[in-house]
Amino acid sequence: MTESTQSWQGDQELTDQGAPGAHGLLADQSDVLLDDDGMGAQPGDEIWRERESRNQLKHVVGLGELEDVTEVEYRKVRLERVVLVGVWSSRNGSQREAEESLRELAALAETAGAQVCDAVLQHRYRPDPSTYVGSGKAQEIAQIVAANDADTIIVDDDLPPSQRRALEDATKVKVVDRTAVILDIFAQHATSREGKAQVELAQLQYMLPRLRGWGAALSRQAGGRAAGADGGIGSRGPGETKIEMDRRVIRTRIARLRRQIAQMAPAREVKRGSRKRYALPTISVVGYTNAGKSSLTNRLTGSDELVENALFATLDTAVRRARAKDGRFYAYVDTVGFVRRLPTQLVEAFKSTLEEIGESDVMVHVVDASHPDPFGQIDAVNEVLKTIDGVDRLPVVTVFNKVDLIDAVTRERLEQLAPGTFFVSSATGEGVDALRAHIEGMLPAPGVHVEALLPYTAGSLVSQIREYGNVDAVEYRDTGILLQADVDERLAAQIMDQALEEPVD
Repeated sequence: MTESTQSWQGDQELTDQGAPGAHGLLADQSDVLLDDDGMGAQPGDEIWRERESRNQLKHVVGLGELEDVTEVEYRKVRLERVVLVGVWSSRNGSQREAEESLRELAALAETAGAQVCDAVLQHRYRPDPSTYVGSGKAQEIAQIVAANDADTIIVDDDLPPSQRRALEDATKVKVVDRTAVILDIFAQHATSREGKAQVELAQLQYMLPRLRGWGAALSRQAGGRAAGADGGIGSRGPGETKIEMDRRVIRTRIARLRRQIAQMAPAREVKRGSRKRYALPTISVVGYTNAGKSSLTNRLTGSDELVENALFATLDTAVRRARAKDGRFYAYVDTVGFVRRLPTQLVEAFKSTLEEIGESDVMVHVVDASHPDPFGQIDAVNEVLKTIDGVDRLPVVTVFNKVDLIDAVTRERLEQLAPGTFFVSSATGEGVDALRAHIEGMLPAPGVHVEALLPYTAGSLVSQIREYGNVDAVEYRDTGILLQADVDERLAAQIMDQALEEPVD
């Protein structure tokens, strides 16, 4: 064995098992991890310090710390206790971004009904192919889990079945990934029949390739001495028949759910067709989850849609009608919120619901101004919007919500970084009137100008013209109602059918 090979193996053992005394609390910014690049150019003591820093599990401050003892005791009885685990590389982002991702995962876990006991980060060039964090760090995490009496480990990534199973074997507790947490939240919040079907479809699509990872209970392959004392006669079979049966059941259920969702499409088309028939302009409200889309829609329309300070509180598309100052009606479409690394299964399952965005006339992008990284949220939303047909043609109004929660310095910085955007507060109403006026000014104008004399018996038609068209002038004469307006083709045809033949002066 060469000297270089021995040196490499020694470094690998340090990486997997951790350096002595490497477990500590991240107290200040001086404890920032060093990059792997350029390590050979540093003196020997700096190389060792970098190895030690790289091998540390960094605790994310502020997660899993409860001050009220009574709340601790209450949650210990009621909530599932979890430890969050993340791996980051200098190639893919900074430590601050990794910590922010873990804080978002903590919010997801709490929304799902769990109590976050601790959160740790590991700096690696890439995740360990076996246990995701390495065998040595897996043992350290097992000690953290035992010290906090935790039930579950949540990994801030999308784990393949082999890594999840290996990490479970090393830590002796259940391991779930970020996708599983998001799917669980969707399952809890879905209320409509279509929403429940979409969530179940996404869950089954997620579960199908991971069946083998759910343990040996799904296996019926045994025989001879392999059966042992627990098997014996009657346990020997043709192979992994139980897994194959479960796969067939899941595939059958997926096909059935897809048919059910397709059968629900006519109901959506009826509602959507009604808006198209009356040429009702629609405004789609999109944004990151918990950015305040529903509360802002309530402010703009005067409705009382569900508002909750929780992630994914709105899953079912809600349409709310509003009246512009000129008397025209238009509609706001409140959509499901997005999140970083939104599972592809959910995007596919909610494709039919997200079609509402592509068929709207204007898109309002709501951003949480109080979030530490609002522009990161904007990028995450735009990534999902790219997958929806028709979005690229829409005019976009960017709105920073929750400005009542930020200071003047933060607001000035956002105004400089995002000129031309609106700053509002759905809680206090600040800036909402200006936003509403701007949106109404962007509504598409009806394309047909009519000037006709209508009989007084056509009052319902005149009412529709006021609601769905732009009325320029109305004059009540002895012979009828002289009307000048801009309307759509449907209303123009009705006006021509009922117009009196008396010439208009």
